[in-house]
Amino acid sequence: IHDGEGHPSSSHQPLKGTSKWATSLENLLEDPEGVKRFREFLKKEFSEENVLFWLACEEFKKTQGKKQMQEKAKEIYMTFLSSKASSQVNVEGQSRLSETILETPHPLMFQKLQDQIFNLMKYDSYSRFLKSDIFLNHKKSEEQEENSPEAQTAAKRASRIYNT
Repeated sequence: IHDGEGHPSSSHQPLKGTSKWATSLENLLEDPEGVKRFREFLKKEFSEENVLFWLACEEFKKTQGKKQMQEKAKEIYMTFLSSKASSQVNVEGQSRLSETILETPHPLMFQKLQDQIFNLMKYDSYSRFLKSDIFLNHKKSEEQEENSPEAQTAAKRASRIYNT
């Protein structure tokens, strides 16, 4: 189905914003605005370190060069995993992680821990986020923008004119 200008009708438009965030945590984490809102929510829940750790691991996987990997691995360890970490995440097997693994880093060295944190967010914080004021207010303002006269296309305006 196409509108008068040959574009697919709105029912086939790709999801964006809060609609996309609500479909999966993966979609939320792919959107910088979604990450920002989710961080805002987690900060209120005192668990922002979870998403920060997850993001740091994603960034770490893209790191090139042994020296840079060692530096980033140490930074992740000291920030999130060490017993003295400033933003410690709560993961199983953490006590067995020692600084010796930082000598020979590899892109997926934090994968198991990252997966634990992802699942913790997915089955815990994410569902609460979707019910939170932060999410609902953002969704509401998105809907108001979409329904504003400026957001309506010429085709929609034209069809309204001719169908009255």
